[in-house]
Parts: sequence; C-alpha cells; structure tokens
Amino acid sequence: MFFHKKEPIHAINIKEAHPRFAQLLLEQFGGATGELSAALQYWVQSFHVENAGIRDMLQDIAIEEFSHLEMVGKMIESHTKNVDQTDAFNSTLFAVRGMGPHFLDSQGNAWTANYINEGGDVVRDLRANLAAEAGARQTYEALIKLAPDEGSRKALVHLLTREISHTKMFMEALKSLGKLDDPFFGNIQPDETVDIYYNLSSNGATADERGPWNAEPDFRYIADPVAQHTPSK
Repeated sequence: MFFHKKEPIHAINIKEAHPRFAQLLLEQFGGATGELSAALQYWVQSFHVENAGIRDMLQDIAIEEFSHLEMVGKMIESHTKNVDQTDAFNSTLFAVRGMGPHFLDSQGNAWTANYINEGGDVVRDLRANLAAEAGARQTYEALIKLAPDEGSRKALVHLLTREISHTKMFMEALKSLGKLDDPFFGNIQPDETVDIYYNLSSNGATADERGPWNAEPDFRYIADPVAQHTPSK
C-alpha cells in the first residue's frame, strides 16, 4: 500500500521557466538512467530477496526513487509552465506534447521496461544497482553543469547526493553478504582459465601496460591464448 504526501521530499524553487533545460531533465524522468527506471528496478528486485533486511532496504530506496521522480516531474513542470510559444519553447518536445513531464527521454525516445535490470539473484541485482546509480550520478553531474538557475542546481545536487547514498547502501549490503569484492557468486565452478590474463592488445611497438588486473600471483599473464590452447603435436 502506498500513501502520497502532497509535498516533495526536497524543496524545489524555480522562479523562471527554461523549456530547453526541461527537455534535458526528461532524461531523468523517462530515460534509461532516470528515476522511474530505478524505482521500478529496485521495487521488483525486492520480491526476489529472501534476506528481510535487504528486501526492506530495496523497498525503502525504491519508494525514495519514486519521490525523486516526483521532484524531477515538478522541475519539468516549473520549467514549462506559463511559457508563451516562444522560440525557446517551440524548439523543444513540449511544443507538441504540452507542458509537464512525459514518458520520454531528452531525445524524445519513449520509456521502455528494457531499461530495468533485474535477474532474481540478490548479488547480481545489487551489482546491477551500483551501475544504475553510477549512470544516474553521471547524468545529474551533466545536468548540474547546465542548470540555468540556482533553484534547479540545488535540487539536482540533492538528487546526485542521494545517488551516492544509495551506492553506499548497496555496497554495504554486498559486504554483509561477503560479496562486495568476490567475483564468484554463482553456482557453476569456473574452468582452469579463471586466473589467466590474455594480452590481446599488443602491437609489439610499445611496452604492455601492467597493473593489479594482470599481475602475479593473482593472474598468469599470457600473450598468445591461441598457442596456449593449441594441442602440441
């Protein structure tokens, strides 16, 4: 059961409409990294989780994401409300669709459930959520740089901040399961190549880059995987 409180979770104070910026904000309403995608993703994931604490966390964050969707929607409404049919208005999607938010991204593409990433495994889902939060944070950073007024900027900074908070929560949930930095979370044992690093980008002209991702003792560095797996005569 849901109850709606008739005030946003964070204050929105926009004094002047900017329809072109409203079109950019659609990315976080009906876009792949938007709040609708996140809210539905986390809510559906919660039904797959047996751990009561993690299920509760997913539902809490999902409902907060719905409140963020409301914030973005109200921002879009404020930036398109009471605007004359000026060139700025006519150059946006709102000239045809009307004021307020729509289930579109900033380029006019319709929202689709294909944006939702859930798979019925709590570790897999939590890791997908880390990527979702990172994508949303990147979009908010771009919007903050383009914000035409201080009210929009402050609201967007709050939304970006909460993406970071959710990331921390998902990481702590993974840590509680012992899976924060464990690549083995399935039921099928890997084969003998699991600790091999294949150098497939060498051109012989420059030294190959090395780092912890291809260094011993965790990895065995192999420059020619074809020769490695070709049976000797």
